[in-house]
Order: sequence, then structure tokens, then C-alpha cells
Amino acid sequence: MWKEENNKLTRTFKFRDFTEAFGFMTQVALLAEKMNHHPTWTNTWNTVKIELSTHDAGDIVTERDRKLADAIDQIAK
Repeated sequence: MWKEENNKLTRTFKFRDFTEAFGFMTQVALLAEKMNHHPTWTNTWNTVKIELSTHDAGDIVTERDRKLADAIDQIAK
């Protein structure tokens, strides 16, 4: 579940291993490029933490972030 905090949408995803986490990140990267809206994220072994905000709008959460979050959720299923 995404949480809105500090003007960002945040969510942490856990996977079986690094390979699965990296595969998820690859899919999200392609989606983000297509949407021209890129996440801030970290990866530690099987965990991916994603933060979304719109830099052009003053680093706040906008509809672009919500759409990307929804699309990321579809990838994570």
C-alpha cells in the first residue's frame, strides 16, 4: 500500500531474491521512461523502496505520481 508522507508517495516492495527485485525494477524503469516520470528508489538485495513526487510541480504529489503508482502496482502483482 502506498503512503503519502513528506510530499511523496512511498512504498516498499519485497521479493524472493535479488534477481526478482531487479526484474521488477527493470519493468518499472521501462514504464517510467514511457510515462516520462521517474521514481526515486533504492534496492537492497530483495527489497525495493520507491518514492514518487513531481519535481516540476515543486516536489509534491500530483496525479502523475498516482498514475505511476497504480501502474507499478500492476507490475508488482
